[in-house]
Amino acid sequence: MLKKFITLIILILVSSELSAQWLRLTTPGLPRTADGELDLAAPVPRAADGHPDFSGLWIPVGASGSLYDPENIQEWARQAMTENENNFYADDPRFACLPSGPGSYPAGAVASGMRRFVQHPSIFIVLNSDMSNRQIYMDGRELEDNPFPSWEGYSVAHWEGDTLVVESNGFNEKTWLHRDGLPHTDGLRITERYRRPDFGHIQLEVTYDDPATFTGVVQAIIELEYQADTNLSENVCNESSRGLSNNWRGEIQQADAMVVELPEDILETYVGTYEGVWLGTLTNAEFVLEDGEMFLIRTPGYSDTGGNFESVKSRLIPLSENAFDCICGLGFVFSVNDEGVATQVSEVHVSGAWPFVRVP
Repeated sequence: MLKKFITLIILILVSSELSAQWLRLTTPGLPRTADGELDLAAPVPRAADGHPDFSGLWIPVGASGSLYDPENIQEWARQAMTENENNFYADDPRFACLPSGPGSYPAGAVASGMRRFVQHPSIFIVLNSDMSNRQIYMDGRELEDNPFPSWEGYSVAHWEGDTLVVESNGFNEKTWLHRDGLPHTDGLRITERYRRPDFGHIQLEVTYDDPATFTGVVQAIIELEYQADTNLSENVCNESSRGLSNNWRGEIQQADAMVVELPEDILETYVGTYEGVWLGTLTNAEFVLEDGEMFLIRTPGYSDTGGNFESVKSRLIPLSENAFDCICGLGFVFSVNDEGVATQVSEVHVSGAWPFVRVP
């Protein structure tokens, strides 16, 4: 466990991530309410051909569907998810600086899920913050029968009324379908249906067909919301031979066996709410004490198996007097002033340590 935490600290030195809002930026040309806020309910913008224009900066704010039901997943894939949970999701492609592929579809802000759509009559581009991209062809070509496997797959699209229908195949087996470690095979085929009911929202229905992974066809329903007055900043990750996937092969059970016992009076000094900005999103981290154990309630959360981005509760495992590991796969280090009061907590990701300041 300590080795994993040290590895995360090392990665602070060898990784770099830039994700910040342009200060006081007001995105021009957007519909606004009387108080200057984005009018999410404004009419749908349309392209020159009359179809809805999906161009803009978007982020998922919720996901649900049969994709998240373990009963629909083949036994080998369920076992793989359990193994990924037990080793703190160390094999997440993102932690090795690799593309997320279809795993980015339901990913929220905390998992680099912000994306920009660029729409053209002959091609639809999806730009991701990790600088990967999808090229979705709209020039009438057919989906290839057996394309060369790749991270993002091969995609074509067509219109069905005001719905943009995207069909994809040719995915390699190196990605997950969501951050809870759900694998897939190279036989995966995906169909996405994009609908824009108003200016500020997209309803995305994703259908996954992979008989070797699922007991039948499964779906995810993803709600996306327009992001105004901000920007898609690059997220640069430098892979290291000392990286997480190479150095950490522990399990949650091992972490429990190595836990450092801390008296409750020390734990109580950390109880409270801390606030900071993570990937351009105002984030609250509330630390609570229950039956002598510390728990984190993070809002927005990291997304659980049900695609919940609102709030996720995770247990913390003490490594030292002020350093904790989290079953969510992150580290936390508290800073204490001369009076013994915790004033800040650093949330340690592979991208670095992100500060959260204690609030009254």
